Amino acid sequence: MAKPLRFRYSPRGWSDGEITDRLYRDLNDNLGATRKDPWFRAPDGYDAARFEMANGDVALFATSDSEGFWLGNTETPSALWRTEKFGFEEVPYEVSRWAQRELLAQLYDESPWLEPYPHVAWFFLPVFLSKDGRESSREFFRDHTAGFPDADPEVALGLYESLLRTGSLDRYRYTMAGKLGTSPVVDRTRMASAMAEFNTAKLLVDAGHDIEPEAPVSTGHSIDYRVEDGETVSLVEVTRPAPPHRRRTSNPISAVRSTAETKVNGQLDEHAGGVVLFVDCSGFRDDDWAAVRDERPDVRHRPAVVYRIRPDGSAEGYSKGEVQLGLPTVQPVD
Repeated sequence: MAKPLRFRYSPRGWSDGEITDRLYRDLNDNLGATRKDPWFRAPDGYDAARFEMANGDVALFATSDSEGFWLGNTETPSALWRTEKFGFEEVPYEVSRWAQRELLAQLYDESPWLEPYPHVAWFFLPVFLSKDGRESSREFFRDHTAGFPDADPEVALGLYESLLRTGSLDRYRYTMAGKLGTSPVVDRTRMASAMAEFNTAKLLVDAGHDIEPEAPVSTGHSIDYRVEDGETVSLVEVTRPAPPHRRRTSNPISAVRSTAETKVNGQLDEHAGGVVLFVDCSGFRDDDWAAVRDERPDVRHRPAVVYRIRPDGSAEGYSKGEVQLGLPTVQPVD
C-alpha cells in the first residue's frame, strides 16, 4: 500500500529530452500518458511538466540546472526508483507551493465539495491525492461524515476546518494526515479512530493548550500528545470505542470499559498514572451516549476524560481522577 504523497528528489538537472525519454515514455508505455504544460506557472529557475495518465493518475516534475523534484500518485518511472523521498515542508518553498497549487486545483476539480474547506483540503492533500487512498479518504469524509453518526458532512467538515485553521497541527501535517491511512478501502473503524485524535486536539486547542503529537517517552514508544498549559506539561493518550451498533455487544457501557481496558493493559500500564486517557465517544448515537452519561462508568485508569463532541463543536463529558488540564469547552455531565 502506497504512503501519503511525497516528493522524489534527483540531485541533478534534467534536459527536456531526458524528461521525454526517461520519464514520459516509461509512463506512456505502462499506463498511457499525456505530457502537458502545468496549470500554474513553474517556480522561478525551474522548468516543469505535468503528466496525466489514462487511469486518472497525475504526476508533476520540476527541474532546475542542478536538481529535479517528482511528485505523483502513479507509478514511479524507473529512472527515479533509487531517489530519496521528502515531504512538502522539506523541499524548496517555491517548488512545494507550486506543486500544492497544482494538486489542490486537481482536488477541487474532482471533489468540488471540498472547496469551502480549504484548510481540510490542504492538510489532508497528501492523503486525498495519494496513489491508493485518494478515493477512500474522500469517501470517508463525504459519505461517512468522518465517523460522526446522524450528521451532515458539511457540518463535520466545518468542525475540522475550524481546528486546522488555527495552524496548531501544521508542523505535524504529514504524520497526522497519514493517520487516516491510504488503503483503497474505507475502514470506518480504523479511520474514525484516527479522527479521535483530531477530536481530542480540537478540545485541547480550543482550551488554549499547545500540543505536540506523537511525543516520545522513556519507554521507547510515543504518546498521542504532549500538552503544555503554562508551566504544566501533561501527556495525553486517546482511544475511541467503536459505537455499540458496530460491535458484537450492544451495551455502550461495556464498549467504553472494554476499549479503555485494552489501552490501559497495553500502552499505559507502564506509566503509572502519568498519562491522561481521553476516551472519545463521538461515534455514539444519542441514546448510547445518554447511557454512558447517566452511568459515568469507570475506565480503570486515572486520570481520564470520557467525552463526546458533536460536529457543531459542542462537547460534554466527565472525568475520573485529577485531570490538571483545563477543558472549558467540555460541558460536565451531571
